[in-house]
Amino acid sequence: MGRRPARCYRYCKNKPYPKSRFCRGVPDSKIRIYDLGRKKALVDEFPLCVHLVSDEYEQLSSEALEAGRICANKYLVKHCGKDAFHMRIRLHPFHVLRINKMLSCAGADRLQTGMRGAFGKACGTVARVNIGQPILSVRTKVANEASVVEALRRAKFKFPGRQKIFISKRWGFTKFDRPEYERLKSEGRLIPDGVGVQYLREHGPLKRWVDLQ
Repeated sequence: MGRRPARCYRYCKNKPYPKSRFCRGVPDSKIRIYDLGRKKALVDEFPLCVHLVSDEYEQLSSEALEAGRICANKYLVKHCGKDAFHMRIRLHPFHVLRINKMLSCAGADRLQTGMRGAFGKACGTVARVNIGQPILSVRTKVANEASVVEALRRAKFKFPGRQKIFISKRWGFTKFDRPEYERLKSEGRLIPDGVGVQYLREHGPLKRWVDLQ
């Protein structure tokens, strides 16, 4: 019996049903890689950030997430270069889908029991997504803005429902707006920490304040 089309599982109808010691035998998710490109690039290298944001409350299958990831990555590698961006998949497919398999061959009515014991077996995983929740995020140089927007536009065709593309005001994957980031950095209040930064508050040990002067 083949895989059901994703339209059967598009809407968030039931409670979240994650893999656990009660819910066993869950097939592996199709998406395994969540960070692509130059993921170890320091925070200062990629100031621009673009998001693909969901405009519906729905479920996105792990197959759709993998297809969208491949589509966006191929376009970005071709037009920007494999070291000119860092793409991150923001959703993880934790919700387990079930299927109550029915036999459709001759003489099946002798074998199956109809609605007796109808609680289905695990058959796949999906990510539950809210309105306004990011699906994909890409950080890159400002010069690559048009290519990133086009890559995310192409990735939209792999997902059901509506999505919107937003060019973020933030610096990369940090929580600071770009002018504020540059101001705090010039004041020595930010410490680079991988793809993010640590913010040094005004409170704290006197020694740290003296070191900053």
